[in-house]
Amino acid sequence: MTFSIAGHCQRTGQFGVAITTSSISVGSRCPHARAGVGAVATQNITDPHLATLVLNAMEAGHSASEAIASVVQGRDNIDYRQLTAVDAKGTTAHFTGAHILGTNAISEDTHCVAAGNLLSSTAVAKAITDGFMADPSAHLAERLLSGIEGGLAAGGEEGPVHSAALIVADKMPFYLVDLRVDWEDNGPIEKLRSLWHAYEPQMNDYLNRAIDPSAAPSYGVAGDP
Repeated sequence: MTFSIAGHCQRTGQFGVAITTSSISVGSRCPHARAGVGAVATQNITDPHLATLVLNAMEAGHSASEAIASVVQGRDNIDYRQLTAVDAKGTTAHFTGAHILGTNAISEDTHCVAAGNLLSSTAVAKAITDGFMADPSAHLAERLLSGIEGGLAAGGEEGPVHSAALIVADKMPFYLVDLRVDWEDNGPIEKLRSLWHAYEPQMNDYLNRAIDPSAAPSYGVAGDP
């Protein structure tokens, strides 16, 4: 019921995740990233805490594969989980438990890993990484979006998706990009794309508001001269 991509930008050092699912508010549970550390997606029957544990392990110096291995080892209910991770060196890792729902698949490429469950076919995962790899010069958010758009075009899930999310961690402890469609009857990925188009021109201005408010432009709202 979910497909996603976790990726790293070699050019900027950014990390991020794009994800979509049939259930509500996927952005509140499944995508995770940490500046300078990595990105993790936790899905299927989700335990968000697993992402925190994997990120903590990577921050402590473990590779993505070492971090996931340490987190899943002997953990209760781990057979219901699907995890992916990319670390600060761009290496990737994944785990798919024995009780994952429906058709599931993983695809890894340069500095990215895609995963899905309840997919229309196993080809969806490779379509996601192909979309991510199509333009390495693009902003990481654009590449992640292109990834899940590729997965959707390849058949996506067995049923319709209803929520989608996009996160990018850069140099600050908060996300540079954090966009969510919590519920949409039709086309949450398309809605997420429109949110990115609206947000991208203002992205650095919002960053400046946090770093140096005097450098941030006026937005011309009521009461703002």
